[in-house]
Amino acid sequence: MAKIDLNCDMGESFGAYTIGADEAAAPYITSANVACGFHAGDPMVMERTVALLKSHGVAIGAHPGFPDLLGFGRRNLAASPKEAKAYVQYQIGALQAFCKASGSTLQHVKPHGALYNMAGKDGALAKAVCEAVAETDDRLILLCPASSQMHAAAKALGLRTACEVFADRAYEEDGSLVPRTKPGAMITDEDEAIARVIDMVEKGKVRTITGKEIEIRADSVCVHGDGEKALLFVQKIRSALQAAGIELAPLAQII
Repeated sequence: MAKIDLNCDMGESFGAYTIGADEAAAPYITSANVACGFHAGDPMVMERTVALLKSHGVAIGAHPGFPDLLGFGRRNLAASPKEAKAYVQYQIGALQAFCKASGSTLQHVKPHGALYNMAGKDGALAKAVCEAVAETDDRLILLCPASSQMHAAAKALGLRTACEVFADRAYEEDGSLVPRTKPGAMITDEDEAIARVIDMVEKGKVRTITGKEIEIRADSVCVHGDGEKALLFVQKIRSALQAAGIELAPLAQII
């Protein structure tokens, strides 16, 4: 039986601002990427999110991003590889502290937003991100696209690596995500999203924004936690995967 991880970005509220439906979505996922205070989240939110995920048996991952709270980490910053490495190490360490205090274990690291996209194409930045993970805890799994520079850098360093696909994002022909600034970048129809997910998991293929079909590796399916239909997507995708006879499991049971 095929296995797949279903992940969601969580812990993105901060201060007086609530983002995402974490409590409602947690029962449906197998792994979560928790904001570490740079692009979203704060210490109190991190603590609550770790406790929430532990109570539902959801595997916990760090979701480090650029220090860009106003831009939600989605703006490209001119950070050097050395700076990016320090940013990632700092954020992993912060979440690890909350995991340790709660008796939980950190499973993986998934860079967020602009850092994820930039490190996917920039070899030096990808190497810095992967070194940050390896030097902090080489047992951690790096979650990233198979077609990315991060995947290549992680393999070169001997890091455990899982390949991620997106339920609610369109793809370019090179396997990268269509920038959010372009029309059609977001998949808003849940039936279309479900059909795409099943094809990616069962067939290892996805239709790009140009109409071309490309190969893609799927170890984990991501639904963005701040999306308008995030909860509906998570619920329907989980049901569709189970109906197709695909077992849901956290990354540590797949990689």
